[in-house]
Amino acid sequence: MNFLRKLKLPDKTTALPGRNETLEVPDYHFVNRKSIKPPFSNELQTIIFGMGCFWGAERIFWEQDGVHVTAVGYAGGITPNPTYEEVCSGLTGHSEVVLVVFNQRQITFQTLLSMFWEGHNPTQGMRQGNDIGTQYRSGIYTFSKEQQTLAEASREIFHGALAVKGFPAITTEIYPAPTFYYAEHDHQQYLAKVPNGYCGLGGTGVTYKAETN
Repeated sequence: MNFLRKLKLPDKTTALPGRNETLEVPDYHFVNRKSIKPPFSNELQTIIFGMGCFWGAERIFWEQDGVHVTAVGYAGGITPNPTYEEVCSGLTGHSEVVLVVFNQRQITFQTLLSMFWEGHNPTQGMRQGNDIGTQYRSGIYTFSKEQQTLAEASREIFHGALAVKGFPAITTEIYPAPTFYYAEHDHQQYLAKVPNGYCGLGGTGVTYKAETN
């Protein structure tokens, strides 16, 4: 029964109540020492990606030139200011996600989309590899109409590429960014603090190629 619960999103009557107080999180990125909290410079853009376990997903992006800063957190659910344990219970509705703040003049949104699609398997629904539960679902949460349009178009492009290789339909959800709740201190930049720590991400081996005019 607990296994089945982890595969089904809760509603407002079954979700955990959470709390009004925000969790204590570090002010600065463990790797580049930049602030992980807004306000960010006007020249920077923001996007949120859900790719499964957020430890490995965050590392994919912080290593890229043009990415100003990253942070891990929870989004897309009901419970306010959830803890990691609450999210893992399946009773918050949140995904484990990565906040990516980037400079469009140094790295394009299409490049980030390519990293997203190729960095995980977006066809698995409420799981990513051996990690099973609603918190591991694939998602792109956008901050502008342009991002939304490009993300939706990229899903169609990658769906076609995956179909050629025999993969099922993409299950990635794409919609305007909900509230982002920062994850606890220990989870921020986890694989920089624990270099040999767990990372369950694995791509499909299919290449994403953006259509250009």
